[in-house]
Amino acid sequence: MQCDEAIVYYAATKQRVRLRIDEAVVADTIAAVNSAWATAQNGLMPPPLEDSPKCPGCSLAPICLPEETNALLRAEAATPDSQLELFDLSGLPKKPPKSDMRRLVSPRDELRAAYINTQGLRVGKSGDVLQVKEKEALRQEIRMNEICQLNIMGNIQISTQAIQALTQAEIPVCYFSQGGWFYGITQGLSTKNIFLRKAQFKLADEGWFCLRLARKLVAGKIKNHRTMLMRNHDEPPSVVLEQMKAMIARAEEAASLEELLGIEGNGARLYFSEFNAMLKGEDATEPAREFSFDFQARNRRPPRDPVNALLSLAYSMLAKDLTIACYAAGFDPMLGFYHQPRFGRPALALDLMEPFRPLIAESAVLQAINTRMVVARNFIQAGKAVALTPEGRKAFYHAYEARMDALVSHPLFDYRLSYRRMLDVQTRLLAKYVEGSIPEYPVFVTR
Repeated sequence: MQCDEAIVYYAATKQRVRLRIDEAVVADTIAAVNSAWATAQNGLMPPPLEDSPKCPGCSLAPICLPEETNALLRAEAATPDSQLELFDLSGLPKKPPKSDMRRLVSPRDELRAAYINTQGLRVGKSGDVLQVKEKEALRQEIRMNEICQLNIMGNIQISTQAIQALTQAEIPVCYFSQGGWFYGITQGLSTKNIFLRKAQFKLADEGWFCLRLARKLVAGKIKNHRTMLMRNHDEPPSVVLEQMKAMIARAEEAASLEELLGIEGNGARLYFSEFNAMLKGEDATEPAREFSFDFQARNRRPPRDPVNALLSLAYSMLAKDLTIACYAAGFDPMLGFYHQPRFGRPALALDLMEPFRPLIAESAVLQAINTRMVVARNFIQAGKAVALTPEGRKAFYHAYEARMDALVSHPLFDYRLSYRRMLDVQTRLLAKYVEGSIPEYPVFVTR
């Protein structure tokens, strides 16, 4: 039996289009099927579409980033000197050539992170609602379709039924100690991009690739540290700014990862030597308290003053958010390129975290202290360690989430995104770089 005609039905417009079947149509169809099989078998992401009308309505546009990928490819093609790559002579990211780039990524994620902070609570579920109880009393209800992650801080129980529902909805459950130490994540089977992981594991063994990416990450971190000083310091010492500028140049030419570690440490020493000047002094009318926000130097494990306690908590929360972003993109967060493998450490999340430390974590700490969201009475002494009280942790979660929700302009694409959305975009751009879809990874550097 021979079929000479087919009908294509478009559900959205309820239209039927008749298609005459001839040898040319059969040949085109076979070629398209063979091309699809070839793409599936080599595991590579197909090239992005150019100005396709399908992209604005596609739910996968924030994943494949067609406009951003094409913009970066145009920038590379327009650069005659390969040494310039994606950076201009000042060290800042070089914008792609001006074009009518369509915005396909929404500025903010409408979903919010949920934190369960009070010790002794229990989390269960009823239908699609999480129920937070203290003994038998209902304290709070959380709709699962309104959150992007659930953070459990300390000794809090969660039922098997709730975990099953959250993993099925692809909502990660993040576990912290009471003091904010990030333990791990319960995640559903949402990581399907095994081809990206194969490329990640292959390139992690290539010293040249690790060094090339690490140079950009460390240089980007010091650039953002320098920008933070110029923005928030009343009068940053010119000698410190010049030394940090020299550290940026050294990072971009470092010969080994070990050398980069020393450069990063020196840059951090310069930055934190002036960190106290970005903190506003306490009101002289306030009564003297046991704790003050007089920052002297960075210390950890355990933090021994309020500012370091806030910094450690902020870094832990940022590492958690980038671990989630790694899983969402298809990466293995435990295998990095700059941070070498260590048992139990999310090395790739720490790689991605470097340029964002000053812009998110340290900015949230400055905002919490300078706006009095967190005050001296929100801290307690536990041996040599200084820790936040439950009220202090709750206040700082608000400061951190406010920073994550703040809109910032992307230096390359000229659109504004929240920092939470920016983490996802940058992680997916790294995936593009690892897969070979773009020639360089554009580290996020604020202007």
